[in-house]
Amino acid sequence: MDSVEKGAATSVVSTPRGRPSRGRPPKLQRNSRGSQGQGRAVEKPPHLAALILARGGSKGIPLKNIKHLAGVPLIGWVLRAALDSGVFQSVWVSTDHDEIENVAKQFGAQVHRRGSEASKDSATSLDAITEFLNYHNEVDIVGNIQATSPCLHPTDLQKVAEMIREEGYDSVFSVVRRHQFRWSEIQKGVREVTEPLNLNPAKRPRRQDWDGELYENGSFYFAKRHLIEMGYLQGGKMAYYEMRAEHSVDIDVDIDWPIAEQRVLRFGYFGKEKLKEIKLLVCNIDGCLTNGHIYVSGDQKEIISYDVKDAIGISLLKKSGIEVRFISERACSKQTLSSLKLDCKMEVSVSDKLAVVDEWRKEMGLCWKEVAYLGNEVSDEECLRRAGLSGVPASACAAAQKAVGYICKCGGGRGAIREFAEHIFLLMEKVNNSCQK
Repeated sequence: MDSVEKGAATSVVSTPRGRPSRGRPPKLQRNSRGSQGQGRAVEKPPHLAALILARGGSKGIPLKNIKHLAGVPLIGWVLRAALDSGVFQSVWVSTDHDEIENVAKQFGAQVHRRGSEASKDSATSLDAITEFLNYHNEVDIVGNIQATSPCLHPTDLQKVAEMIREEGYDSVFSVVRRHQFRWSEIQKGVREVTEPLNLNPAKRPRRQDWDGELYENGSFYFAKRHLIEMGYLQGGKMAYYEMRAEHSVDIDVDIDWPIAEQRVLRFGYFGKEKLKEIKLLVCNIDGCLTNGHIYVSGDQKEIISYDVKDAIGISLLKKSGIEVRFISERACSKQTLSSLKLDCKMEVSVSDKLAVVDEWRKEMGLCWKEVAYLGNEVSDEECLRRAGLSGVPASACAAAQKAVGYICKCGGGRGAIREFAEHIFLLMEKVNNSCQK
């Protein structure tokens, strides 16, 4: 049985270096219900806070924590999982950067602005966590979640919270099982030959006959306050939590980014509501199909341009059974649009886009979860919020970007539709795979 299904295996050890545990007494509150309960002290549940450390000065990738991964700011993936888990009394991002603060608040987290000492390159995670606790006396347990673990799921966090709260562990950290053979390093003047460290070369085990080994994957470290105040994130009654290998994604260097995008699209957590198969894509004309530029000929005829890649994306969507329709609040020339030969229904001079899309949805007998919308303006906001899948080109306005689940790398009229189509196909693959299980 998979360890995630049956719960994490555990290993109990003594408090680090033999120091006695200095657990704080339970917080008490008065029970005011009924005369018999008056004056009786009851135990208040410990305050479990999620804390994501997101310093602005990443050396490897500038502002890595808010760089878009599969259309979502990197930190957004773990914030979504933490908030949807429902096990934290508070969810925090510790940062020293304004842009990271804005993204954190956009996803619903609270922000702790760390001081200069905890923001230095030499500062450790423990330094930043300790500083946070110094400002938040209400917190009893910290769930330090790594911002660079985008395939984290709420169920993992729920099971770890149960281990801490109900099974009495002082610290729990995430691991992943690896089937890798290790060899000693050759060092000039010290060791001229290598030696096996975890295998007998004469009896190499098959993968299915070997349990493998557990490695920290850095996804999260939960620890009680008294342990952190003593200078430890791991110790006391200690356990590991084994994550699925496909969920164990850590972004350390830029070369990992394309691989991580494919992994998160297949194995990432996309929210509480299950994805449904997309049946309709509605796309804004100006700024999505086109780059928003309008050219006027000498005889006052309107000329627009579009990317052939987008036309191919539209064709692929239609071949897969997805209806594609276009909308614009501008009085576009239908003659010009028809010359594009996209063979899609178009509605122009639209003052209320939501009403038109809702009418199309009802006409096709669809729920909003079966509708995808690609927009780029303030007038697209409501449609973007309602749609089951929503996206904007890289060139979209700030308001539209805040309303969506996917931000394209491509700009409007420069491949954004094709990119969004690929995103739809990958998510539909995820839907189909889940239906087959």
